[in-house]
Amino acid sequence: MHINDKINVLDDDISGVIVKIQDEIVTVLCDDGFEMDFESTQLVVMDNLLSKSAFSNVSAREILNEKKEKPKKQTQKVKPKDRVKPTMEVDLHIHQLVPSEKGLHPHDKLTIQVDTAKRQLEFAIAKKIQRVVFIHGIGAGVLRAELEYLFRRYDNISYEDADYQKYGRGATMIFISQNKK
Repeated sequence: MHINDKINVLDDDISGVIVKIQDEIVTVLCDDGFEMDFESTQLVVMDNLLSKSAFSNVSAREILNEKKEKPKKQTQKVKPKDRVKPTMEVDLHIHQLVPSEKGLHPHDKLTIQVDTAKRQLEFAIAKKIQRVVFIHGIGAGVLRAELEYLFRRYDNISYEDADYQKYGRGATMIFISQNKK
């Protein structure tokens, strides 16, 4: 590669002229008037492409088109009953539920949190959402115990600790079986 060589970028529809080369970074004045930096491995020199013996029978456009065309992936068809809808998340931290905690007693906070959980659970059942994560935090465990009591009142719900890496210890994942009424 040399200054003033005409180039094309392998993975983009960008072409231009080399204006500066420093180590492996090549500055290109693009056809639209902007200067952009690329690694030399990202570029194809157009001036010298046809003169090289390896490419004597291949045009520069064919090389670029080959690079751009990705083979179509075989998509596996999934039956509607086997699809899993995305997980719904419900954050039960009190500061997410009320504009101000001022004047709320602990029992009032717990009531708001449990009522919200029940309302969201009923919504998930109505909308046929299969998984819901209730983020309750760690605390003293009172809210978690109340949630477990709520979940046990439903025949079509099972629950377990949510993904530790994503939520830590303060979340419970419920699974709603839509087959049972």
